[in-house]
Amino acid sequence: IHPQSIVHSMVEFTDGATLAQLSSPDMMLPIGYALGYPSRLGVAYGSIDWAVSAKLEFDQPDRQVFRCLALAEEAGRLGGSYPAWMNAANEIAVEAFLVGRIGWRDIAGIVGDTVSACDGVGLSSVEDVVDADRKGRLTARRLLEEVASL
Repeated sequence: IHPQSIVHSMVEFTDGATLAQLSSPDMMLPIGYALGYPSRLGVAYGSIDWAVSAKLEFDQPDRQVFRCLALAEEAGRLGGSYPAWMNAANEIAVEAFLVGRIGWRDIAGIVGDTVSACDGVGLSSVEDVVDADRKGRLTARRLLEEVASL
C-alpha cells in the first residue's frame, strides 16, 4: 500500500535492481504512457516537486481487506490456467459492479469462487490462454447470475 500514490508501477529484476514509474497521483500519465508505448503522447501532465513529495511510504497490505490481491498472488503461485481465470473473473465482476449489478464486496467472492472452480490446466500456446480466459469468463458469468439474482 502506497499512500502517496506516486509510484504507479515497479518491476524488480533478478539482480535486485528495481525500475519504477513515478508521477503525480493521477492515473492519466501512466495510462497515457501505456496507450502511447513505445512513444510518448506529448501531453504535459505536470512534474513532481520532489522537495515537497520526497517521502515515499510502503505498507504491507492487509490481505483480509484486499482479498483480490491474495487471490492474484495465489493464482500466480499456482500458474497454469489460474491467472487467466482470475483475470477473466475480475473483469466480469468489476464490469458488473460498474453498471450496478453487484456491490463492491461481491467482487472478491465472484473472483474467489471462479478461481476455486478453475481446472488448473497447463498453458502452452496463445490458444490455450484464450481458451482459459473463455472458460474463466463463462464460470464468472454463471456465478455472477447467482449473486445478482439475490
